[in-house]
Amino acid sequence: MRYPEFLPKNGRIGFIAPSFGCTTEPYRTCFKESLRRFRSRGYKTVLGPNCFRDDGVGKSSSPENCAAEINDFFLNDRCDVIISCGGGETMCEDLSFVDFEGIMAAKPKWYMGFSDNTNLTFTLPVLCDTAAVYGPCAPAFSMKPWHPSLADAFGILKGRGLKVSSYDGWELISLKDEEDPFRPYNITEAPCIKTFGAPGGAAFSGRLLGGCLDCLSVLVGTPFDKVREFEERYAKDGVIWFLESCDLTPMSMRRSLWQLAEAGWFETAKGFIIGRPYHFDEEILGMNRVNAVTGILEKFGMPIVLDADLGHLPPAMPLISGAFADVSEEHGRLNVAMKLL
Repeated sequence: MRYPEFLPKNGRIGFIAPSFGCTTEPYRTCFKESLRRFRSRGYKTVLGPNCFRDDGVGKSSSPENCAAEINDFFLNDRCDVIISCGGGETMCEDLSFVDFEGIMAAKPKWYMGFSDNTNLTFTLPVLCDTAAVYGPCAPAFSMKPWHPSLADAFGILKGRGLKVSSYDGWELISLKDEEDPFRPYNITEAPCIKTFGAPGGAAFSGRLLGGCLDCLSVLVGTPFDKVREFEERYAKDGVIWFLESCDLTPMSMRRSLWQLAEAGWFETAKGFIIGRPYHFDEEILGMNRVNAVTGILEKFGMPIVLDADLGHLPPAMPLISGAFADVSEEHGRLNVAMKLL
């Protein structure tokens, strides 16, 4: 696994929009404030041409334009690390035009984003043996003050903290809006982590891989599905799958997990970290977020940590996709110690 150099003091942070750009409120205002705050810390900010575009379908621009921006920032010396402007809907269409061979041959760079950005944070380690960070997009850093999860994410980019733990509560309903765009998370819910397959607490190790289930299920069977090859390369380590979902109902979560299981993605699984789904309390024909997951994954006989701080109901632990990790859960607290092995 290739690990990029960390962001140096007064380094250059690049921003690209392979999914949505920052064109609507409060995201536009939040992005501009994030840029200001990074600059106030001494960093230089380098913006790609799509950051404020909205001429694409489900993203900032055309797949060709979005991929050209990706290729430019990865293959040329424009910046030290890259943060995505946001999530979206159709980033998968960019992949056909991304120069993965060139990225594999080039000096690696950290890329950070989540949700639709799974299309890069997942494919970079799988196709290019290059680690990436499944973490917040750029506008989130406008929050005043930063939630510890944001400090954890930026700490990873700087190489100052590769161990993350679950937080003290989470947000079910956001209060951020155009009138109060920098508002902190509305933490109203108590931690609710549940563990299956590991009575008394879980402890497992392996190589982190995963992202948003909405995106991953689309990649199955495409040229970007090289999971079996990844499993073979890291057979000694095994895989810790971290998964969360946005638009999927409990029934569609179950179908997507079945699809990944039947494609052989979980053959070397050492454990599963499942984030709180955006459809948290939804139930369909007796199917909820719990049995949608356990009904498919329990057969693998590995620990399943459910309702973890991951995904679209913040805060979320930033995770290095491709890194080796030691995971432990005890008394409802999850710890992930990542190692650049």
